[in-house]
Amino acid sequence: MSSPYLVEEFLEMMSAERGASENTIDAYARDLAQFWEFSPKTDISAITKEDISAFIIFLSKQKNAATKSINRKLSTLREYFKFLYTEKEIKTIPTQNIQGAKPERPLPKYLSINEINLLVEKASNNPQKKWQRISVMLKLMYACGLRVSELVSLPENSINFEKKIILVKGKGNKERIIPIADAALKAVMQYIDIREVFIPSGRKSQWLFPSYASSGHFTRHAFYQDIKELAVLCGISPSKITPHTLRHSFATHLLNKNVDLRSVQKMLGHASIATTEIYTHVANERLVEIIKSKHPLHNQ
Repeated sequence: MSSPYLVEEFLEMMSAERGASENTIDAYARDLAQFWEFSPKTDISAITKEDISAFIIFLSKQKNAATKSINRKLSTLREYFKFLYTEKEIKTIPTQNIQGAKPERPLPKYLSINEINLLVEKASNNPQKKWQRISVMLKLMYACGLRVSELVSLPENSINFEKKIILVKGKGNKERIIPIADAALKAVMQYIDIREVFIPSGRKSQWLFPSYASSGHFTRHAFYQDIKELAVLCGISPSKITPHTLRHSFATHLLNKNVDLRSVQKMLGHASIATTEIYTHVANERLVEIIKSKHPLHNQ
């Protein structure tokens, strides 16, 4: 016997005409069953946009469904009501202009100050020039919050040692000026003395961190591999460290020291402050952990 809502017919259409897999058909069936269990209306033509929105809110707040799951169910309803419309069962499509749930942005991972110091010291104490350069790059990236692409492509003349600033060309070729901490500046000055080691004899390079294998600069991939190897040498899980982790650490540590958000935005080169605001969530999480672990009333 056919469903009064043409669910069986819809599922048959999705299978025969759209080639949906058995697993997909099962998911459609579950989604529709959940919607009709939620909806008190028995007349299909009485379903409104408000009913669909209420269902999404129900999934989000009462069922605590994941964003991906909510959007899949909404997609099912869109296909279903479009089918009903083509079958002339309804005169309007209630799912039109319904916005899906926005994917949650994962909080950025960052390193502790002790972990960063360990990485820098391990690299700088290694007699190999390769690791001494990595130490400088780590300091500069963490001190200025650089993207890895910005770091490796720094021109040799990008730093004004007298004014203690660096000129960085970021996304969209937008330039920004960032102050450099004294420790990072000193490390770069010392590196300048060994920079020629990384340039083949008879060749010149415009890059602060030149590539020995080509006329270009040190690559992002090479830097990525080196810091992963360095993490292992330091006893830190390599999965915890990426070049962007250092940039995240820069922003998080500054906000934890009460640096204002606008200043951090400017140094990171974010076009919108909304992008920078994600780091405030990290800082807030840290405050929650402090309260949990330190406040005398918490465990009473």
